[in-house]
Amino acid sequence: MMTNTILLQDSTSILAGLTFGWVVTIILLNIIYIVAEWKIFTKAGKPGWAILIPIYNIIVLLEIIGKPWYWIFLLLIPGINFIFVIWMTNLLSKSFGYGVGFTLGLIFLSFIFILVLGFGDSRYVGPAGATNE
Repeated sequence: MMTNTILLQDSTSILAGLTFGWVVTIILLNIIYIVAEWKIFTKAGKPGWAILIPIYNIIVLLEIIGKPWYWIFLLLIPGINFIFVIWMTNLLSKSFGYGVGFTLGLIFLSFIFILVLGFGDSRYVGPAGATNE
């Protein structure tokens, strides 16, 4: 009986340690992600702190990619929002002078490509690349 109690205490402490490690890792990754997005906003000439305000950060992102603020309502429609998020991601990529390959990177490996936009030498070239389409 004593062995089972010790075994249970050991496994509980191991689980607590692993959980704490995961929580700390997730918090650190989120901080890095927020700083990268902050830098993206500042590169685009917008206030970095805007990334911390829910809904307002999407409105600022829409300004960065050159779309009207009311697009935020399109993000509330199930199914349609998926299409518009991909479109917005493509426009963000173009706004920093990248193409479809970078857009795919932002979609499928977003953490890495957001870091490239934020911490790399990416330059904001204007809403959706400042081209007339």
